Amino acid sequence: QVQLVESGGGLVQAGGSLRLSCAASGRAFISYATAWFRQAPGKEREFVAAISTSGINTSYADSVKGRFTISRDNAKNTVYLQMNTVKPEDTAVYFCAARQGTSWKARATNEYAYWGQGTQVTVSS
Repeated sequence: QVQLVESGGGLVQAGGSLRLSCAASGRAFISYATAWFRQAPGKEREFVAAISTSGINTSYADSVKGRFTISRDNAKNTVYLQMNTVKPEDTAVYFCAARQGTSWKARATNEYAYWGQGTQVTVSS
């Protein structure tokens, strides 16, 4: 099993940047593909980005491609989401998720077994 704790959320102006972190505890974090999802008020949780166990392969939702970057440091058991050129529509609670195995192409919430508690990101216009 793995436990996930997000941090780094907050209030940022449109056009600014923010970096989210997801610290994992438990055994063999390197064997878990991880992802970021987000959920805005009144909306369903949606996929943002995913990364393979090695960190070599990544995928992004079209809405964040070119602005957000997912990365991981397996030595620190941490996954990051660098958010640049943020927009008001990026406002949401951001969740870190993990699944065992090397597949990094999963984009559905039910494909991830482990979740953090979320961190709020608010982008002001």
